[in-house]
Amino acid sequence: MATTVAVVSDTHAFLDPRIIELIRECDIAIHAGDICGADILEKMQPKTGKVIAVTGNNDPYCHITNKKLPKVLSVDLPGGKITIEHGHVHGAHQPCHDSLRNTHSDAKVIIYGHTHKQVIDKSSNPWVVNPGAAGNTRNHGGPSCLVITCSEDTEWKIEKFRFSENEPNI
Repeated sequence: MATTVAVVSDTHAFLDPRIIELIRECDIAIHAGDICGADILEKMQPKTGKVIAVTGNNDPYCHITNKKLPKVLSVDLPGGKITIEHGHVHGAHQPCHDSLRNTHSDAKVIIYGHTHKQVIDKSSNPWVVNPGAAGNTRNHGGPSCLVITCSEDTEWKIEKFRFSENEPNI
């Protein structure tokens, strides 16, 4: 049986409503930091209610939750492990994928944010992905996210989503 995981990052206090709808269709939701508000995590309502989040470099300046979010988190899913971190400690402007891979070599997929740029790097293992910015701050052409379909029986599938900046928000 497959598990679908919605992956967002860099909302900076605004989560695009079209991405909220996409999250509702998935089993699990992941936020890779720079959340900037507890209401963002509350809006993320996947089918199971399971929301996983790490802190980003801007989150210490924002009220997120009563509990402190981790900087790095790993989650076991069907067929492998996902490791999540914001990525800024691996390079200020462009996190180094080799550094991420060396640090989290036991993961199947490493998720990071920080750059606001959507990336899927399958050039070597583990895969390194960035969902881009899911809000309206530096979203490079529109809010974006990823959906990862995880399965023990088949290769994991990663789908890119980008919504037009010109479309009205729901």
